[in-house]
Amino acid sequence: MPNQRKQTFDYEFGGPIGTLATMIFLPLVTLLLTYWASIGEIEFANILPASESCSSGGSYAFVRDMILGSNVLCPSCSDPQTVVFCAFVVLSWFGLQVLLERVLPGEIVLGAPLPDGSGKRLPYRINGHLAFWVTLLLLNVGWPRWVEVHNGGEAMSALVFGRVPLSWLYDYHSTLAFVTILWTILLSSYLFLRSFGKGFLLAAGGDSGNPIYDFFMGRELNPRWGTFDWKEFCELRPGLIGWMVLNMSMMFKQYERLGYVTGSMILINIFQGIYVWDALYQERAILTTMDITTDGFGFMLVFGDLAWVPFTYSLQARFLVDHDPHLHWSMLAAIVGVNIMGYLIFRGANGQKDAFRRNPDSPEVSHLTFLQTKRGTKLLTSGWWGLARKINYTGDWIMGLSWCMVCGFESIVPYYYAIYFAILLIHRSIRDDHMCQEKYGEDWNKYKSVVPYRFVPGLF
Repeated sequence: MPNQRKQTFDYEFGGPIGTLATMIFLPLVTLLLTYWASIGEIEFANILPASESCSSGGSYAFVRDMILGSNVLCPSCSDPQTVVFCAFVVLSWFGLQVLLERVLPGEIVLGAPLPDGSGKRLPYRINGHLAFWVTLLLLNVGWPRWVEVHNGGEAMSALVFGRVPLSWLYDYHSTLAFVTILWTILLSSYLFLRSFGKGFLLAAGGDSGNPIYDFFMGRELNPRWGTFDWKEFCELRPGLIGWMVLNMSMMFKQYERLGYVTGSMILINIFQGIYVWDALYQERAILTTMDITTDGFGFMLVFGDLAWVPFTYSLQARFLVDHDPHLHWSMLAAIVGVNIMGYLIFRGANGQKDAFRRNPDSPEVSHLTFLQTKRGTKLLTSGWWGLARKINYTGDWIMGLSWCMVCGFESIVPYYYAIYFAILLIHRSIRDDHMCQEKYGEDWNKYKSVVPYRFVPGLF
């Protein structure tokens, strides 16, 4: 039976070999990107390890020496005290977000029916939007420090609270990324081991029987501690808000150096800050996404949520600290227009879909046409979703392109996001199309004949 399962299992991401390679090189790529953003160009000469280490230790030694031995990708990683302190910062940040999720008031919302056919719907605690604002408040007024005051000629120490010195995050950016990567490996290992317990619902895509592949994809669909859902929490809280905080740290560092904040730095903080805020404001919408309903919670999502998002999505802000192009106001205004166009498409499409799912008869969506499937569900064929099957992805990518454009056009490094995100969205759309084909059968072919384009109506 195990052999039969291996032969018939539909592997993704290149199977066990592909996922192993991904797990080895994604952490390295994360550190490479932070380094390239700091120097403003793609460069390998200063980071390649000595040739003798490559021959004596194989690929593991090569990756190890690139991270630790070059003293470039992670300059402070050779200092145990710095690594320990950065680990304390990362875990404290994670713990703060857990605390806010637990203690702040929130709405209990039921997720989509579980895929086991039981009809059961898990409850989720929705308070990410409030956690977002409380986090900003704490960052601005919650940092304690002792100051010396004079009372009648006598010096005294007083405890005062103020803004967190965020520019420190710039100084230890690569070390924070390094310890976060270690944290994702530990958390993924815990989630993988606990998935072998009794009574856990496994994700179909993470139950191949191959430990490497299943570790990457995630075996358990909804790992929980009581009412605390690990996957939903990590999707939106520590990494996403952390991304915005890293951007703010880059802005403060630029101000320290220049005495002012440039237009590009202001725009990247506004653009991406709104993006993060929007995701948390629309938190309940994530409950119907593929990440929550279908994918297990393994290294793929753990690393993506906690390490990849904050430390590579903040790449443009990191680049601008040292390589701001000082764009003319007219160019900045044009980039604002690009961002607004992308946001209107992204939010308009997602809002329309969510409104239709909640109540197809509501006035805002009752005029839309749809295809009634044999499964009983309805597929929209007009409005935003009549233009293209993944029109929301198109808007998302256009927004991402505007983030890159604020960095000018002299270096390809800031444009990593637009390139990577295009590949990601195309791959995700292929995965989604495959699952919908299995789910809807012939109805999906009918739907594609009505809405033939995937991203751009009339083109693609």
